[in-house]
Amino acid sequence: MPEPIRHFLTLRDLTADEARALLHRATALKRMRAEGVDYRPLRHRTLAMVFEKSSTRTRVSFEAGMVEFGGHALFLSPRDTQLGRGEPIEDSARVLSRMVDAVMIRTFDHDKVERFAAHSRVPVINGLTDRFHPCQLLADMQTYLEHRGDIAGRTVAFVGDGNNMCHSYMNAARLFDFELRIACPADFEPDADLIAAAGERCSLLRDPREAAAGADLVVTDVWASMGQESEQDDRATAFARYCVDADVMAAAKPDAIFMHCLPAHRGEEVSAGVIDGPQSVVWDEAENRLHAQKALLEMLLLGGIPDA
Repeated sequence: MPEPIRHFLTLRDLTADEARALLHRATALKRMRAEGVDYRPLRHRTLAMVFEKSSTRTRVSFEAGMVEFGGHALFLSPRDTQLGRGEPIEDSARVLSRMVDAVMIRTFDHDKVERFAAHSRVPVINGLTDRFHPCQLLADMQTYLEHRGDIAGRTVAFVGDGNNMCHSYMNAARLFDFELRIACPADFEPDADLIAAAGERCSLLRDPREAAAGADLVVTDVWASMGQESEQDDRATAFARYCVDADVMAAAKPDAIFMHCLPAHRGEEVSAGVIDGPQSVVWDEAENRLHAQKALLEMLLLGGIPDA
């Protein structure tokens, strides 16, 4: 019997041991790149990148990663595929997966990537949905590992909307064994099923400073995600007290670090003094999208994680 196709739709598709090995491998690949090592394990391999939501970091990191690995990446917008003209997602999966070696999808409904994966002959990667953003969490966890060591047993404060980033941090808390405190307004909580699944790993609070008290890592995201632009004014009112500023960071540990998946709106979800200050690691975090995703591609396409 052939091995089942492995997909990466959420962090829960990894075991805890795999997740940690993947982070160490990402750091090793980062070091190899800095040293100019010619390592091209994905020669003649092709990644299809399906974008129904636009992106800077997701496109550049996956495309550059495939090129550096000796492979090729195809950018497909809704104008470039029959998906934008109403072709069933199942049919697109059947066709695309006969022509490429992996598919990355960045879209709105999480159901789309699940349906695509169910009918694909090749690995499918969730580049972002409205429910989860697992690739970003790999980069975030790699960044924490590089700056502060293993995150197990640490405390993370997530301040803001209970969105796809919040959901993925909830999965990360279970996978990497840390405590997650979420500070959000009552009408913007994460999904109830994920709260229940996280159990004691996760707590909901209303005060950002209470969530950040003694935290090792403070994280935030935009108040209005892509597709929610019409809600911007209402959300600005609801989240007015949820800006990660100097007072919030002062409540955290003195050596706490700050992360944001970007793009950021200074003066809204984060102050300029924080994101541009000494505790911010957002630029390392952004760069690590490249390295973490290279490690992910290597694992999915080659069937394992080489020793770091």
